[in-house]
Amino acid sequence: MTSQNSLPVPVTAQPAGALTGTISVPGDKSISHRALIFGSLAAGTTTVKGLLEGEDVLRTAAAMRQLGAQVTRNKDGSWEVTGNGVGALREPDDVLDMGNSGTAARLLMGLVASCPFTTFFAGDASLHKRPMGRVGRPLEEMGALITSRSGGRFPLGVTGRNLMPIDYELPVASAQVKSAILLAALDTPGITRVTEPKPTRDHTENMLRHFGAAVKMSAREDGGRVIEYQGQQELTPADIIVPGDPSSAAFIAVAASILPGSDVTITNVGLNPLRDGIFITLKEMGANIEIMNLREQAGERVGDLRIRASTLQGIEVPPERAPTMIDEFPVLFVAASFAKGKTVMRGLEELRVKESDRLAAMAVGLKACGVTLEELDDGLIIDGNGSAPMGGGRVVTHLDHRIAMSFLILGLAANNPVTVDDGRVMETSFPGFIDLMGSLGAKMAREQAE
Repeated sequence: MTSQNSLPVPVTAQPAGALTGTISVPGDKSISHRALIFGSLAAGTTTVKGLLEGEDVLRTAAAMRQLGAQVTRNKDGSWEVTGNGVGALREPDDVLDMGNSGTAARLLMGLVASCPFTTFFAGDASLHKRPMGRVGRPLEEMGALITSRSGGRFPLGVTGRNLMPIDYELPVASAQVKSAILLAALDTPGITRVTEPKPTRDHTENMLRHFGAAVKMSAREDGGRVIEYQGQQELTPADIIVPGDPSSAAFIAVAASILPGSDVTITNVGLNPLRDGIFITLKEMGANIEIMNLREQAGERVGDLRIRASTLQGIEVPPERAPTMIDEFPVLFVAASFAKGKTVMRGLEELRVKESDRLAAMAVGLKACGVTLEELDDGLIIDGNGSAPMGGGRVVTHLDHRIAMSFLILGLAANNPVTVDDGRVMETSFPGFIDLMGSLGAKMAREQAE
């Protein structure tokens, strides 16, 4: 894993020609985390193919080993996860270091909340700034004890107890909080209910079903959903093929849309209806995206995408769509910078508490690249003129992988090169990003150390 204490590695994207080729992207990060977790809770061995081998997921693999599971990588690139069943985790002999992974941190807090021991968590400087209180509050309501810094931030300790089921309404739509509660409910007797105001990604529910558990979901008249889980069900090992991450595919889809003459096919992309908002939005903007070979894989919808260059138009993105594409807004901001007219994107308060304040960081970087925009409390309004922005900026990534990749995509189609201050962070979710983009014809290069 990359040390965040080593020297930064700036990366520059040069204006490029058309992108062409057929590629696959790394495995879905959300599903990869959950495959390791649920494989570790089933009594027996689960084989996982296509696992994202980025830093965030490797943190989860290391944590599950510390909690008593056997997690090994085979020579063919597949992974084997052997667990001892629900309720059979062991006390780790060291702190669980979550690195930069908010997903791993929040899910594992829920997982250990019902374990009869104390688990200590830490992470990097960025993760220590991120709020954990909204996960901690429902876990404490169930009976866990959480000791933390002011504001419920890392480092912290979770002391597991015999939990009580709860009926919890999420104050804001969050798949991570919902999943933390469901993981805490696994070894909790009785029925735990989680009500979400808007549907959020349902990978946890899908994977529970894939491992043989029953999960009940019902829709509310106001558009929300109620998820019910009867605790202390046994999980059965179930092999998994992880689809390509739609968040990673989004970078390539935007690049192929804004670089004239491009024609790129991305195979095996996860197209979960609660994760495909970026592709719906790009198509509404005029992007030429064709979905082919739709199929189901381990409870998830999967397909191949063909993206050809197109002329984009500004639109107003429905705020209620935000939960289905929250991680993809940084690269959508880039697409909007090349569109003709205003693109209004609101309902994005969640972006202020990601790996960085993504709204503020993207606004600063886009302005440095000549983009006209207005920053709102809950979003951005980008006013494009239908042509390439000036570019030429040197962007501060704030150790945020999605900011780094978004501005490198902008640099490929801008009038002047764009440099990000540290490309190492891209390994978090998209290992091999520079090389894969290069195979399509992109021009990206790391700065050589003097």
